[in-house]
Amino acid sequence: MRLRQVIAAGALAFLSACAGACGAGGAAAESTGGEPAPAAGSAGSDSTAALVAMIRQAAVPITGGERDYDPLMAMIGDARFVLLGEATHGTHEFYAERARITRRLIEEKGFTGIALEGDWPLAERVHHFARGRGSDPAAAQALAGFRTRFPQWMWSNAEIAELVNWLRAYNERAPATARVGFYGLDVYTLYESAEAVEAYLAGVDAEAARAARGRYACFDRHGGNVHAYGRASAADSAAGCRAQAEQQRQEMERRYAALPAGAPDSATGALFSALRNARVVENAEEYYRTLYAGGASTWNLRDRHMAETLEQISAHLARQGRPAKVVVWAHNTHAGDARASRMADAGELNLGQLVRERFAGETFLLGFTTYTGTVLAATAWGQPGRVRALRPALPESYPGLFHRAGVPAFILPLTGTGALAQALATPRPERIVGVVYLPDTERQSHYFTSMLSRQFDAVVHVDTTRALTPLR
Repeated sequence: MRLRQVIAAGALAFLSACAGACGAGGAAAESTGGEPAPAAGSAGSDSTAALVAMIRQAAVPITGGERDYDPLMAMIGDARFVLLGEATHGTHEFYAERARITRRLIEEKGFTGIALEGDWPLAERVHHFARGRGSDPAAAQALAGFRTRFPQWMWSNAEIAELVNWLRAYNERAPATARVGFYGLDVYTLYESAEAVEAYLAGVDAEAARAARGRYACFDRHGGNVHAYGRASAADSAAGCRAQAEQQRQEMERRYAALPAGAPDSATGALFSALRNARVVENAEEYYRTLYAGGASTWNLRDRHMAETLEQISAHLARQGRPAKVVVWAHNTHAGDARASRMADAGELNLGQLVRERFAGETFLLGFTTYTGTVLAATAWGQPGRVRALRPALPESYPGLFHRAGVPAFILPLTGTGALAQALATPRPERIVGVVYLPDTERQSHYFTSMLSRQFDAVVHVDTTRALTPLR
């Protein structure tokens, strides 16, 4: 979710995944407040009651049965990109229900890629485990890389471990062309990705590895600290390493393009991963430099990187003779369409918008909401995740409306639903919680205004949810 710059006492801290205030969207939600809750007996109350009745009638209950998502599978149809959102980064049901949907997409619709709002080199370790390679004995160990940085619980949790163990078992019995990969879309791992590029080249071409080390040595003066690099390169362009990162990425692209037809999947996959890591280095260099230089939107840089990575994963799967169909796990603010929210007013785009634009008719966007319960979240950036009480959603918000429908959990189709879609295109507050939860300033920090039926093709609502379970 959103990355904000907060400068205090001369130190820069940053908030990702909507860690607290959500920038322009959150501020807009506070200033406008969405639609005020109508007074009892007013015309507004009557119209809201009618809308709640339409929601109740259109809602497809989720009961825990194996056929729950039959209607959703029909809605998805032949889409090649299915983006599964979440209203928080710490809710068990969001992870568990996305896992149920993901398994069906793999088994019934031939999806061969899972892509996360997570970092490429950390996800690659999980990818190796899921494909029966690497030295990790179990999913918990394969996910350990995600526990090395905040927020440790976002991908290193029992719910993801269960999915990864299922994925490994599926891959063991699936034919080669149906085996599923596990990939990261994010842009933060400048130094880890540089090391991965060097390590790959060291195993195939010693001279090329020396050249890569020489180029990436430009970053070494900053001691592995991306923020030190960002400050230095923003203050003095001569201190930057943009040209070196670009040169190395171009070298990896030439290598990948020169792969002979029929090259083994293992060789093709290893080179593709090295190429994506080189692209991470290049885009992370721009990201951290821009973070301190100001001007351009780091949010836009990040989501453009994720969209490019997703597109390249799809192309790589096709090159390997596998169905180029990928399911994405990301927050609602990435998975929805930014054009249908206050993000657009701030000049921000996102992954859902970019994929819809590039793959019109081949994309399905699914949002997730909840009304109340518990959530795993920190009290401030960098602090441990704790089980926190999630306040009931604002009555005038989308989850507030869904709560009034009285259905504990349901799928709500939004595309082609006539009057309902039109009614849910009226701007209302939508709750967004990332890895930091600030209940005392919830309206300012965790709501932004959106037009739900334009933001998503469908929504899954679970009224009362509980915190996910982190791995230790």
